[in-house]
Amino acid sequence: MTHVTLVGAGPGDPELLTIKAVRAIRRATVLLVDDLVGEAVLRYARRSTRIIHVGKRGGCASTPQAFIEKLMAAEALKGERVVRLKGGDPFVFGRGGEEVEHLRALGITVDVVNGITSGLAAVTALGVPLTHRDHAHGVIFVTGHAKGQDGAIDWPTLAAAAAQGLTLVIYMGVSQAGHLQQGLLQGLGGSTPVAVVQHASLPQQRHSVGLLGDLTGLIEREGLGSPAIIVVGDVIRGVTSMARELAHESGVIRAA
Repeated sequence: MTHVTLVGAGPGDPELLTIKAVRAIRRATVLLVDDLVGEAVLRYARRSTRIIHVGKRGGCASTPQAFIEKLMAAEALKGERVVRLKGGDPFVFGRGGEEVEHLRALGITVDVVNGITSGLAAVTALGVPLTHRDHAHGVIFVTGHAKGQDGAIDWPTLAAAAAQGLTLVIYMGVSQAGHLQQGLLQGLGGSTPVAVVQHASLPQQRHSVGLLGDLTGLIEREGLGSPAIIVVGDVIRGVTSMARELAHESGVIRAA
């Protein structure tokens, strides 16, 4: 049976891989690997496995999605055990849905192995939850980089939802920080807590915590860039030693 497996490699730390993901990687004869997959994850591949890097990184030159889909299908139809290894989770801003549709249209069966998405890893790295009975009864995952002009994100509407007690987790938002900050301030106060986490779970992880009204300044001062997650909401008040500073609206709270 012609078959492809989409595997979520998580945020980068190889110890966060699922057992099912490791097994799939070990079985693969061909691995198609995204840029955001940590190199340490590849140690689980067999020496004989052919590893093809198909870079997909926001703001940089990327392998065309159509080419990746054709390559997956071609290798699978040759009888290879193909694994498409993607950072985070294949079905959370990973274009996994597009790839599944393409492969199934060709009669190729597809399995998906979930991975820990970077939005979850980012708040865990800060030591706070995505939801909390006292602060947030839900969470919204949203991309800061919508597709095409018709995909423009209504940040004021999202801000209104967040104001009702939802944590807002923004992927690929650093390059659009000024625009999304302006939109969110139409429904949230400038003293709303925010955090920016770059390279969540990896040794080079860096983060800053502050206030929505100072989001762009925070990013610029700390030199934070992609890949990064922006988290907006009261759960950020739980970051160690920041409650007093937030109460005084003091700008940047902590950087590491």
